[in-house]
Amino acid sequence: MKKIIVAIDGYSSCGKSTIAKDLARYAGYTYVDTGAMYRAVALFMMTDPRCQTPEPVRSLVSLLPEIDIRFALQADGSQHLLLNGEDVESRIRSLEVGSKASEVSPVKEVRRYLVEAQQRMGADKGIVMDGRDIGTVVFPNAELKLFLTASPEVRAKRRFDELVAKGELPVYADVLQDVNTRDYRDTHRTESPLRKAEDAVVIDNSHLTREEQMQVIRDIFNKAVKD
Repeated sequence: MKKIIVAIDGYSSCGKSTIAKDLARYAGYTYVDTGAMYRAVALFMMTDPRCQTPEPVRSLVSLLPEIDIRFALQADGSQHLLLNGEDVESRIRSLEVGSKASEVSPVKEVRRYLVEAQQRMGADKGIVMDGRDIGTVVFPNAELKLFLTASPEVRAKRRFDELVAKGELPVYADVLQDVNTRDYRDTHRTESPLRKAEDAVVIDNSHLTREEQMQVIRDIFNKAVKD
């Protein structure tokens, strides 16, 4: 069976990472969470003293060559992100870092730096990658493109439950506002805005269980690798 590139795009809190991980395990492919990469850059900007300036983004751009991002496989089969050798998986998942990631992701220098890294990761195919511009910018020739969507209210509830499970005390209205703000930023930014590739398969998972969604996606994947 041939190896392909699977590009998964969509709105925030649509479960892209969960679906991508499940599909990668099913296919025996490598999984790359590009959203985590942007979160890592945001965390770098938030914590590096050299970025604590009146214009932190400009300072960040000059420091991009110093940012090394890797994924480390854990004993349980999960992947943790390493930022310059440090495991920051739990730190990059906070609401604050997510908000900052939406600020740095439109910056063309940041996007170009990470897109090049992502393209290197997929050079040998056999990869599942999720993000906002995978099927349109990173891998426009990917053999399979999926675009996930769900209502803002459903996505905010999912994000709210996720934060509660981590021991945080979020306010639902704040989470919903953050989802809507990120949607606007993602779809209106100048550099690589979020949009559906013309040949992408749209999946609205507002009312699908994880199992139902995975069955749909597995069927689509199986057809793609046979064609």
